[in-house]
Amino acid sequence: MTGRRSTPHTSLPGLLRRLRTRLLPAGALAVWASLVAGCGVVPGTTGGSGGAPITVMTWAPQDTGATNKPGMPAFAQAYARWINARGGLDGRQLRVLTCNDHNNSVGAAKCARRAVNEDVVAVVGSYSQYADSFFPVLEGAGIPYIGGYGITNTEFTSPLSYPVNGGQPALLAGLGSALAGGCGPVALIRPDTIAGDQLPALIDSGLKAGGHRDAADLRAVEDATEYDSTSDQALRRTTTDPAETGCVVPALGDRTGTFMDSFRRARRDYPDVRMGTVLGSVDQTTINASGGASGPYEGSYVTGWYPVASDPRWDPMKKVIKKEAFSDIRIDAADTGVQTTWLAYTVFRQVVESLNGSEVSADSVTRALDGGLKVTTGGLTPTLQWKFQDKLASVGFPRLVNTDVTVQVVRDGRLVSARRGIVDVTKTLQAANLT
Repeated sequence: MTGRRSTPHTSLPGLLRRLRTRLLPAGALAVWASLVAGCGVVPGTTGGSGGAPITVMTWAPQDTGATNKPGMPAFAQAYARWINARGGLDGRQLRVLTCNDHNNSVGAAKCARRAVNEDVVAVVGSYSQYADSFFPVLEGAGIPYIGGYGITNTEFTSPLSYPVNGGQPALLAGLGSALAGGCGPVALIRPDTIAGDQLPALIDSGLKAGGHRDAADLRAVEDATEYDSTSDQALRRTTTDPAETGCVVPALGDRTGTFMDSFRRARRDYPDVRMGTVLGSVDQTTINASGGASGPYEGSYVTGWYPVASDPRWDPMKKVIKKEAFSDIRIDAADTGVQTTWLAYTVFRQVVESLNGSEVSADSVTRALDGGLKVTTGGLTPTLQWKFQDKLASVGFPRLVNTDVTVQVVRDGRLVSARRGIVDVTKTLQAANLT
């Protein structure tokens, strides 16, 4: 499913978009617009409607030394098989292309250029922390980005981004609020990257909302093979007062497990230090592998975007996995990346259905999303609707529309809900110092 189209020619809109991406400097956009107007072509169209296949792309890093999300593109292809077996999207076959961004800026840009070259109508349910590399390419071609993982701030600022969760901003603000009442000094361990630079202010916003002081900001190499010195530093920073129980918060994505190997050894002399983290950094599989109830995560608070994986609202997604990808070990129903991809395709399906059989193109998809379309997800998120200036525009997140966070806790080795319902972090984020 990753090859080029089987049609014998490329559409004129595709050629124009390809020329613009490859040849035109930023200052020549007016010339390009004139060319398009003269040809009577709307930017972003697919050159066909009716029974023509609908082409989208899902990308994520795979086989790298840092964060990997192979379940996202794997689930996207399973979803395509499932929906096509049922007649497709509003009667049209769904064609899913996948791409490995290799967790670097060059790979991310290549995926975006391929999306343009293949005339995709949207990038759906994807993960990449290199927004500065892929968003300019997508924006130049008018291709919407639906349901990114929320790992970069650009996903909450770009007018062509339609996130389904609150990303790292919501998770860390919610975690800070959860830890404020039960922790002494807090230390945040985060990657020394551009994306990581945004994290301290976010957890601090939650801590301050609970009357707590800021967390210590400890930077770490993203793809390190051990974190012994960082663990020692975190423990020293959180045990300055014997009367207070400190909390350590690793936010290192897939490298959190590597950090915990080092932290578990260093923690022997500090048994009372507690943990807090966010989903995506830890899940039930991680907890099991680290020793379950006797492991370092016991008692830890974990914030997530969605209900726990055992919630029956995930049953429709699990049916797709069972039907189309039961033996695919890359796809885990409890993985937040897979869950995000499911929600992104849920959004895309409703967008296509809202077009009532008319042309499905990058432009028509964008117009539907910007035109006030309300999307439901079976209760897994609030009703989603994207506006140009939403409630968090004043703090730099105009596209962040889902501010719900779930708070979970590791109890007896199991990740369970820590409280009923959800936490809305809108006010917490509005008070964040993100300048």
